[in-house]
Amino acid sequence: MCRVLPTVKKAVDSGVNLKNIINTHHHGDHAGGNAEMLKTYSVPIIGGKDCARVNKTPGHGDTFTVGDGIKVKALHTPCHTQDSICYFFEDGNDRAVFTGDTLFIGGCGRFFEGTPKEMDKALNETLAALPDDTKVYPGHEYTKGNVKFGIRVLQSDPVKKLESFTNNNKYTQGKFTIGDEKKHNVFMRLDDPDVQKFTGKTDRVDVMGALREAKNSM
Repeated sequence: MCRVLPTVKKAVDSGVNLKNIINTHHHGDHAGGNAEMLKTYSVPIIGGKDCARVNKTPGHGDTFTVGDGIKVKALHTPCHTQDSICYFFEDGNDRAVFTGDTLFIGGCGRFFEGTPKEMDKALNETLAALPDDTKVYPGHEYTKGNVKFGIRVLQSDPVKKLESFTNNNKYTQGKFTIGDEKKHNVFMRLDDPDVQKFTGKTDRVDVMGALREAKNSM
């Protein structure tokens, strides 16, 4: 069953012109509905190379447009899966990044097909280079669990602020920015002395690996 299909149908019936389907990576909860979507809408699928029924895989840094001139840049972020792509959207002065299972609010995805070094590059080089005011839209609402772990690692004011927000709000997508993540996401603070103390490591890649192992064991 494709859970998004009823929502898409409602949007199309109200006048939305569906031109593409965009996937971040091949996992079934992100691209598993492609075949069913294509039964109703014959449109190209843009996504990672291993996504079901994909027509086009943009290269790292490639740009295209959607909607009324919204600019999209593809950012390759292999680790959770090797075909993972995040999409940076610019519409005038508004910016957003759709991060799939790479970056979550206050956390990151598991390293199913990659390494700590790859996730460090994905988060702290590729995504961290985006403008600080870029709003973050992850593929899942995992923030409550992420901040539960984050506060164990780092008892800073930004992490406490995120904890307070999650205690009072059900959804966090689009409520925080890349700039916020640099402050409250422990996976983006590998050089922080308190984060290093928690892991017992100092090398960035070792810190990333130890954080992920600790989070996995929660």
